[in-house]
Amino acid sequence: MLRYLTAGESHGPAITAILEGLPAGLPVSAEEINIDLKRRQGGYGRGRRMQIETDTIEITGGVRNGRTMGGPLSLRVENQDWKNWTDVMAVEPVDHPITRRRVTKPRPGHADLAGGLKYGHRDLRNVLERASARETTMRVAVGAVAKQFIEAFGIRVIGHVVRIGQADADVSGLSNEEIWNRAEESPVRCADEKATEGMIAEIDRAKSLKDTIGGIFEIKVLNVPPGLGSHVQWDRKLDGRLAQAILSIQAVKGIEIGMGFGVTQVLGSEVHDEIFYNENGFYRKTNRAGGIEGGMTEGEEIVVRGALKPIATLMRTIMSVDIDTKEPFDSAKERSDVCTVPAAGVIGEAVVAFVVADAMQEKFGGDSLEEMKRNYLGYMGQLKDY
Repeated sequence: MLRYLTAGESHGPAITAILEGLPAGLPVSAEEINIDLKRRQGGYGRGRRMQIETDTIEITGGVRNGRTMGGPLSLRVENQDWKNWTDVMAVEPVDHPITRRRVTKPRPGHADLAGGLKYGHRDLRNVLERASARETTMRVAVGAVAKQFIEAFGIRVIGHVVRIGQADADVSGLSNEEIWNRAEESPVRCADEKATEGMIAEIDRAKSLKDTIGGIFEIKVLNVPPGLGSHVQWDRKLDGRLAQAILSIQAVKGIEIGMGFGVTQVLGSEVHDEIFYNENGFYRKTNRAGGIEGGMTEGEEIVVRGALKPIATLMRTIMSVDIDTKEPFDSAKERSDVCTVPAAGVIGEAVVAFVVADAMQEKFGGDSLEEMKRNYLGYMGQLKDY
């Protein structure tokens, strides 16, 4: 199986990740990782932090001459803003209390208060530094490697934004290639030109109110073989693993697979995908299940959506309570992104790619990419005889 850990704080010297379980012989490109890191920082409605940082990956272990060696992959991105925080975020003990930039006023919607209560911190910076979405930089880096892994088997991950505020995209009739190309050209990563204008207007409206706005991103995984995941235990079901991955993204409060909550509004005959057979094997004319039945892929493309709440760092104030004085206050006004839905879609691509890569490694195993490909081709040949 694949697994990874991230480490580091938002204003620390760097953020890092260790990715374990990749087969030997996999081509890994730092350039490809940097493309996704840049995509994460883009999108209409982002704040000033994206102007401070220019994320560039450093691969410090696990790759030699452009290919994995079978050991853990070590990844690192420097925080350019660290130079402004060297005393506040110093690793070594200091001989005087650091009160500058101490946080005692928890912001509603953030991890501040819950984390302070859990860990007993009297400076909530100890919570917000790690809870920050800055951490997703490394998840995107790991996901970029996972994309390179599954692309070796012809599997592709694409993402696009389908809603911001009240503006909805209509991509019916567009091919996946058209969705991808149009979304990448859009400032809000939306494949519908008219909806793009509406989304920008929604972001501008929120900004004029000194507020924030959320939306929905959609991730598709193409050319997935049937049989990834399993029905035999709850924690092996692929839809459950995808749900955990999407909901782990900061500010995501909902997930749908296929029709999602839409299945509650129609009859069963309008939900389940009929099964057909031809010389190429089993197939469906519809994909309302989003490519997953019984916790397993069934050969159609995976379709997953994540619902992102308006982010909680606001330019306007809402009420909270100081943990020291217990007095009420208007929560701190800080620089803020107005909308991070386009960036969240890139993060969604990353975490979904990782789950699929993990399921591929689980299903086909192998210490080298060549061994894994032999297993994969054998399985695909077996399906033709089913």
